[in-house]
Amino acid sequence: MSWTRGIPSLSFPQSSPIHSFDRSTPKRAAKERAHAGKEAPSDDWRSGVDAREGRMDAVAATPNVAVQALQQYTFGEKEAKKSKGTALTERMGRLKQRYEKEGMRRSAEAVLLCHAHGHPHVLLLQAGTNHFLLPGGRLRAGEEEAEGLARKLDRKLGPEQENRRVQWDIQVCLGTWWRPHFEKEMYPYVPPHITKPKEQRKIYLVQLPEQCAFAVPKNMKLLAVPLMELYGNATRYGPIISSVPHLLSQVNLQLN
Repeated sequence: MSWTRGIPSLSFPQSSPIHSFDRSTPKRAAKERAHAGKEAPSDDWRSGVDAREGRMDAVAATPNVAVQALQQYTFGEKEAKKSKGTALTERMGRLKQRYEKEGMRRSAEAVLLCHAHGHPHVLLLQAGTNHFLLPGGRLRAGEEEAEGLARKLDRKLGPEQENRRVQWDIQVCLGTWWRPHFEKEMYPYVPPHITKPKEQRKIYLVQLPEQCAFAVPKNMKLLAVPLMELYGNATRYGPIISSVPHLLSQVNLQLN
């Protein structure tokens, strides 16, 4: 198995520079000259704001999450995973069959972060042409979420060599989504009058170690996608993945 350091990340042209412009007018200039030499406004309001912010910080401190550079990680391949079909009709058919045997499907998925070009990126799996996934998947009956998510991450991205195993640091739950029917739509709440949702899907922030190796199934791709590409882009990535930048506002990302 060969290993390479870093994976391709989606790149975008730099934004055009924001040009500053002078808003001054003759009338404004005269007014400013009239006020020249007068006492500057007091900065006492700042101390009041700082005090209020300090109290709020004491109530709910924002967790700090260390994000490492993409180049810190190495990536290789492993045997392809059996494809179950990514078409909506196939997925809903499997969901319905399992629901009749086991009840509501429970799944857990991971937000894995790195950074490139000074901007956070999310690691996504790509199956086929237009099917993007957060790493994770279905939990077994009675399985704890953290235990099941770690098992799924090992299966999807973990190297097969014992000495390269990744320690998955599963942290906060960023959000929970519900599927009320055997249909595509999922919601970040249980819709009214729904007593038996068909699926519960939890999104966890998983902090990566400073260095580690990933092994990607040969029939899938691993992409590092910038937050700015994901945000609001439900057409390409779906409503859950496109909401990840918003969900990450709960934490303080520290780019190392």
